[in-house]
Amino acid sequence: MKKLTAFLLGLCLVTATGARAAIDLTDFGGNQELEDRYHSLVTELRCLVCQNQTIADSNADLAKDLRREVRDMLVKGKSDEEIKDFMLERYGDFVLYNPPVKTTTVPLWIGPFVLLAIGLVVVVVMVRRRGHQAQPAMKREDAERARKLLDDAGREQQS
Repeated sequence: MKKLTAFLLGLCLVTATGARAAIDLTDFGGNQELEDRYHSLVTELRCLVCQNQTIADSNADLAKDLRREVRDMLVKGKSDEEIKDFMLERYGDFVLYNPPVKTTTVPLWIGPFVLLAIGLVVVVVMVRRRGHQAQPAMKREDAERARKLLDDAGREQQS
């Protein structure tokens, strides 16, 4: 029983340290406004290594560097727009987790809807083709035999 308890405790400790790995302890000297801006910015910027995570969620070295860069720029008095502009200039629109709608990012915004429409068209065409497929024609001998059986059944009912 003691071994099981020790194992479960060790498992809890290992998983708890992994969950906190992406959290940076940033000290803004008690300035709550800077902390709030920092957290807002790091959740708006995409990790260029992980691509599906913000830099706040990522453990990648690049994400750590970007968080540090955001923190340093905030401490230097840069505005949120200046920080985003710096990141955009350096890494392009992809660094924003929600890129702006413009000619270069239109495929990112309408691409999923275009693919959905194409998929729906393919499904409709396939369903219609299946509905229009003709049943194989009955052979002449089978048709004559069916007619004879129906005639025999009709005579039996009349009798």
